[in-house]
Amino acid sequence: MFKKILSVVLAVVMVAALAVAAASCGTKAKRLGESADLLPRKDITTDVTIPADFKVGLITLHDENSTYDKNFIDAFKSATKGMGIADENVFIVSNIPESEECYNAAKDLVNKGCNVIFADSFGHEAHMLRAAKEFPNVQFCHATGTQAHTAGAANYHNAFAAIYEGRYLAGIVAGMKLNEMIADGKITADKAVMGYVGAFTYAEVISGLTSFYLGAKSVCPSVTMKVRYTGSWYDPALEQEAAVALIEQDKCVLISQHADSLGAPTACQKAGVPNVSYNGSTYTAGKDTWLVSSAINWAPYYQYVIEKAVKGETIEADWTGDIASNSVVLSGLNQDVVAEGTEAAVKEAIAKFQAGTLKVFATNTFTVESKTLTTYTADVDDMGDHVPETEAIKDGYFHESEYRSAPYFDFAIDGIEFMNTKF
Repeated sequence: MFKKILSVVLAVVMVAALAVAAASCGTKAKRLGESADLLPRKDITTDVTIPADFKVGLITLHDENSTYDKNFIDAFKSATKGMGIADENVFIVSNIPESEECYNAAKDLVNKGCNVIFADSFGHEAHMLRAAKEFPNVQFCHATGTQAHTAGAANYHNAFAAIYEGRYLAGIVAGMKLNEMIADGKITADKAVMGYVGAFTYAEVISGLTSFYLGAKSVCPSVTMKVRYTGSWYDPALEQEAAVALIEQDKCVLISQHADSLGAPTACQKAGVPNVSYNGSTYTAGKDTWLVSSAINWAPYYQYVIEKAVKGETIEADWTGDIASNSVVLSGLNQDVVAEGTEAAVKEAIAKFQAGTLKVFATNTFTVESKTLTTYTADVDDMGDHVPETEAIKDGYFHESEYRSAPYFDFAIDGIEFMNTKF
């Protein structure tokens, strides 16, 4: 009788245990999600009294579906709201191509009474400069442009930021992930190949992809990288196609980008490949693969220009933001995907940037055709002739965005392979 009762009790216990195990297997672990931003955007406030009739305009290449343009638009709204500019005095004109339509948009904003007009795309420059010369009493500010310091128009200005520092930090996150993959036996050290989706072969893109690579290499010495260009700033299909080719054909095990859609992050999520995005978190599009994102925060520049314009003070022809001015920001980390120790590694690098002891393009950290560069003449004064005139290497590093705001680092370093260069 005792044995029979014991058998029944044991059977009940086993059934209960199996039920608990089954329930456990069917329940996914709770996601940790994103951490707090490592370099967060700060709220904009001002001590300057903005006149009630002061008006500002923003011209964007695409709309909020583009991560690049959304970054500008969100910062513009944040800055103007924080400075107390009424909504009816804030104008945003989107989907303006790099053509005479930009000039027409700028002229229309002048007619609306705008005191300051911003534009966000490289190809807008000629049209913004034309408008600036025609309307000397309005301030025209162009992001990513190259000609303000040589154009001779006092009301025309260029701006950029030391985003190469932000991309370097994002590269550290990528390199730490590669190290984890190597340690876990998922890849061998010689297979630590990153892929990069680039828009065009401009210096801006080359500077960004190189700084990202150098950040990864600083923690994962065996890393190499392959680049595919799309020939467009925003083309979801082409960007996804390039990412797929990097993953399937080029055997890349981690992907980043300098292109403006969710094409590459979407491809990574489908393939289960880690991804580093640009211009803002793409966590919702890649909860299983997204790692981190760097971006330029344009709000400090908007504030700087508006305050100067209101006070009637000179606006710099070339303005370069940095970490100190809150112009270089870094999102939180996807705690479900990043490698252990990543946050500490990134914070250590941030401290070095702030102390001035870390230089992204230090010439002892890379080679070109197996040689260390001691000199390089860059085309800083963009006269349309592509003739270099400025020595960019001194004190052991390439001085990016110091002689003008827009990048001029435009050469290939060892370890990076360009799969197509027709753009």
